[in-house]
Amino acid sequence: MLLTWRIRNKVSSIHGISICNVRECLTTERGQNLHCFESSRQERHFPRNTGLYFDTINCGEGGIDTASCGTATKVLLALVVGGVIYFLVQRSKRHQLKSEDGWWGEGTPMDGEEDLSIRPYTVRTDDEELEDLYRRIDQTRSFPSLEDSQFNYGFNSHYLQKVVTYWRRDFDWRRQVEKLNKFPHYKTNIEGIDVHYVHVRPKNLPEGVTAVPLLMVHGWPGSFYEFYRMIPLLTEPSNPDDIVFEVVCPSIPGYGFSEAPHKKGFDSVCAARVFHKLMKRLGFQQFYAHGGDWGWIVTTNMAQLEPKIIKGLHLNFAPPSKPGLPVVLSIMLGRSFPKLFGFNEHDIQRIYPVVQNLVVESVKESGYMHIQATKPDTVGRGLNDSPVGLAAYILEKFSTWTDHDFRNLDDGGLTRKFSLDDLLTNVMIYWTSGCIISSMRFYKENFSKGLDQPHSTSVECCYVISMMPVHVPTGFACFPNELMHTPKLWVQQKYRELKTFTPMARGGHFAAMEEPELMAQDIQNFTKMQEKMK
Repeated sequence: MLLTWRIRNKVSSIHGISICNVRECLTTERGQNLHCFESSRQERHFPRNTGLYFDTINCGEGGIDTASCGTATKVLLALVVGGVIYFLVQRSKRHQLKSEDGWWGEGTPMDGEEDLSIRPYTVRTDDEELEDLYRRIDQTRSFPSLEDSQFNYGFNSHYLQKVVTYWRRDFDWRRQVEKLNKFPHYKTNIEGIDVHYVHVRPKNLPEGVTAVPLLMVHGWPGSFYEFYRMIPLLTEPSNPDDIVFEVVCPSIPGYGFSEAPHKKGFDSVCAARVFHKLMKRLGFQQFYAHGGDWGWIVTTNMAQLEPKIIKGLHLNFAPPSKPGLPVVLSIMLGRSFPKLFGFNEHDIQRIYPVVQNLVVESVKESGYMHIQATKPDTVGRGLNDSPVGLAAYILEKFSTWTDHDFRNLDDGGLTRKFSLDDLLTNVMIYWTSGCIISSMRFYKENFSKGLDQPHSTSVECCYVISMMPVHVPTGFACFPNELMHTPKLWVQQKYRELKTFTPMARGGHFAAMEEPELMAQDIQNFTKMQEKMK
């Protein structure tokens, strides 16, 4: 039988193997195709460095032997299949974040056994603290805002005066301290620093029911107080079919009543490691975790460090760490082909026009980040010295990050979603603990190394950490006014086991504080799904 194969008219070498290079089709004398590489042209040209072109030549009688051509086919096919398999294996390969123990206390680690004690903690205040606050408020120097500027230049001075007047005359810090102490507080020393946390166990657990442990981590400029209205919805649910949670809300070291690190380098991975140690110390072998803002990356790192310990990860903030090809293509083509990328109408509204929504808006709202990621101590000293300056700096975020349209309101829309008592309680946690500088340093520790420098205590580099997929069941609550909008496709690029993605009816960046019922219900739904799958 005469076999005809279109091949190039010279022998080439692939990985040191000389082969007869295949052309379009292998055919019999009668013209029957046995194997084809589809092409619409008589000749197929390849880049010059390969020197390939096709022409008709015989394999078999009078031509190159059939065995050589068969080998050529097998080698090329093996290379293609091998490349595909390699790509799929690399994509599915599960990296686990590595991290070494640290010491963040003053001086060198103390000799002897580690202090594993857990100590009850009570939030306190006194006359001296309040007198100092009132004196500083009374001596503040005001400065007028520009006409018709609303909150577009920052916190409006005219409305700030109203907030300060309420703070000085009507706000009752002693009563708020009692409110803070309605849940049990504790401290324990981990890696040389005292870590503060709120630990709420269900009061009336039905017989035969086991509480599900849940860790909830705050961000900046928030605190553990963000979760106060949500905690009872989780630990004492009104629906008998709901899961009963046992909730732990720690303060990130350097925030609230947690001690600030005394050494450089304490970033999100360090916080994740410390919180894992905290939960182990409390006796939890496995637990769920929830986070927004910095809590997002801390709990994400916890899932990367110990994926078998985190039963499920629930987030309400997850900006793309490193936009890959699917994200880039969705940005380029999503407006024209929204269904191709799973975009809905809200996705289109939040993403396009791209320059305005993804670039200009980000620049408008990220000035604070550049300051805190470079020289936090400089501006921090001023904020730590002035309660009014601190309130303006923090509360402006609770305006704009709740709804960016609030920039155009004279009062910043602050009391449309929050009470002044709740807002000022969060400010007072920063003021009385003196933590504003150390909280801002967390930005420098996480951003100053860049994306290609080794982590100070990790064998992984920050670039790998940002790109490293998460292989833990994940639920995502997508609030419509979140500071950075993240469509489902974008979330899936990092969180490979995304189980639930819920477009929420309303809410912004501080969703746990703004919409506690919605957030609690989404955590319930996600956890129920995971528990049923056991």
